[in-house]
Parts: sequence; C-alpha cells; structure tokens
Amino acid sequence: MIQDEIPVPAKILQWRCVESKIESKRLYYGRFAASPFSKGQANTVGVAMRRALLGEVEGASITYAKFKNVIHEYSTLVGVRESIHDILINLKEIVFKSDSFEPQKASISIIGPGNVTAENIALPSSVQTIDASQHIATITKATSLDIESRIEKARGYRIQNPRESQNGEFFLDAVFTPIRNANYSVHSFENDNEVQEVLFIEVWTNGSFTPKEALYEASRNLIELLIPFLHIEGKDVIDRTDDKNESAKENFPSTSISTDIDEIAKKLTSRQISIEQLELPARAYNCLKQMNVHTISDLLNYSQEDLGRIQNLGKKSVEQVVKALKDHFAIQLPKEKFSIN
Repeated sequence: MIQDEIPVPAKILQWRCVESKIESKRLYYGRFAASPFSKGQANTVGVAMRRALLGEVEGASITYAKFKNVIHEYSTLVGVRESIHDILINLKEIVFKSDSFEPQKASISIIGPGNVTAENIALPSSVQTIDASQHIATITKATSLDIESRIEKARGYRIQNPRESQNGEFFLDAVFTPIRNANYSVHSFENDNEVQEVLFIEVWTNGSFTPKEALYEASRNLIELLIPFLHIEGKDVIDRTDDKNESAKENFPSTSISTDIDEIAKKLTSRQISIEQLELPARAYNCLKQMNVHTISDLLNYSQEDLGRIQNLGKKSVEQVVKALKDHFAIQLPKEKFSIN
C-alpha cells in the first residue's frame, strides 16, 4: 500500500561541536555530537562518516623529488648531514594545503651552512605549507642544496614502485589524506518512551583542514557518492513486481515515483556537486572556473551555444563538457536556451 502523504517526523536532527583543540600545527582535534537518531541509525551514519573521512577527503603531498649529482637514495651530499634517504622521508612528512587539482611544481635552492625547513620551499600561489618549521636537512658547509619536486592532490595514499626511481629522480609514496584518525561512538537514551541515540564523532587532522571542515567535506563527498542511486527509471521498479500480480503493476505509480526521484536528484546535484566531479581536461576546467562556474548548478545556466561563446573554450572542449555531464549525471545540456513567447 502506497500512502499519498508521508508524515514529516517531529524530531529534527541537529549536530554541534562539543570539543575542539589545537595540539600542534600539524594536529587538530574536534569532537561532534549529532542527535536524535532512531535506534540503529546512529551506527549506520557513524560507519559511513568514518569511512568517508578516512577515504574521501583530499589532501596534498610531495610525490616526486629530483636531486643533482645523485645516483640512488642511499647517496650522500658533501656538506649535508642527512642522506638522500633521510631527506626524502622528511619531504614526505611536509603538510601542504593545495587549491589546485593540477600537479604543482616546487623547488628548494639554498646555500649553507644552516637548517633547511619547509619555509625554504618555493611554492606556487595555490599551495601553502601548514608548518614552515618542518625540518628537511642540515647543511654544514658553504655548499648548495637543490631539489625539484612535484606536489599532487588526491585521496587516500599511493605506493610507488621503487624501481622507477633512478638517476636522482625519486617517486615517493604519498599519504594524501589529511585525516590522522577518526572514531565514532553511539549512546542511547529514552525520550517519551522511545529509545533514541546520540552519535559522537571524533576527528584528528594534520592541520590542512580543521575537523569541522573535514566533517563537511566528508559529508559532501558521501552525498555525491549516493546521488547516482536516486536516478531510478520507472521500468526498473516495475521489473521487481511479481508478473502474476497484474493489478499491482497497474496500481504502482512508477512514473510519478521516477519523476519525483529525478527532481530530488537534480536539486541535490545542483546544490552539492562541484565541476571537479566531471573530471574535465585542464583547458575546459580552467575556462569554466574563469567564468565563475563552480558547481553543476552554475553550469546548467548555460546552453551549448553559450559555452561556445566563452573565450578560449573551443568546440572540442564544449563537446567534452556536454559528454561529461551526460556520462556522470545523465544530464543533457540543451543546445540553446529555451525562450518563452
């Protein structure tokens, strides 16, 4: 039986930060409480949020370094206390915050004697170090240390094949996630003879995100992962109905359900999803950003004809944008804006 109206629950889920502290430049802590949940719901959300925090929040890390006059990672440089291996480990420990989705170049060129820290790295404007005092090397003589590196933004971690590193070029294992740890716990209480639950989430970050920012980012990414499940065609629902029950098929309002779901999906898509999720080539992505197109909602304000008028966005790039919208979100961008006469 399908009800014409779905009652709206009186309880409204709320969340707040109950504890926050900065233990160091590279260690932030936050504890959050969300309630009220019905019995069993808090654990469902807790598991999903913890996995989203650990696996879906992006961070930046050095993935490549190049030294002059170096053969392998166990080499030493005259006048430098640390071996190449030690320097590479120190480079991997540096925490960055990057606003770019493209790999960025960075470099160190310094003459000793003195300590080399993250402050000595020449960075592009889109990248910043969280702790400039992070140690890299110690130069004991009037000699130079030159390192070229690459900073990438991604999720999780990446393990490189050590055989690819040779002749002074080293590809580094990278830990991208800014989340140091994430835990959750569930506490039950009674309210008007009903068992309800409070969800507590604890988040430790490396300083490139505050715990509150990390929680927001994980929530947004989790929503984006679930949005495709809202795109359900009416025929898919009908196929699940028993073939013998013809009257049930006739009474099942599949079209209206599909329409409602599509409308919900479009609204969520417009509000939540950034154009990064389209995985566009750099040229198309940069052109859209220059036009202040940051979300799918912004992009849907344009037709294919409008996109063709954007400077430096050629016909091929327009086709890539249209194809990405259709492939990722089943959205067909109109060729021209509709006019109402």
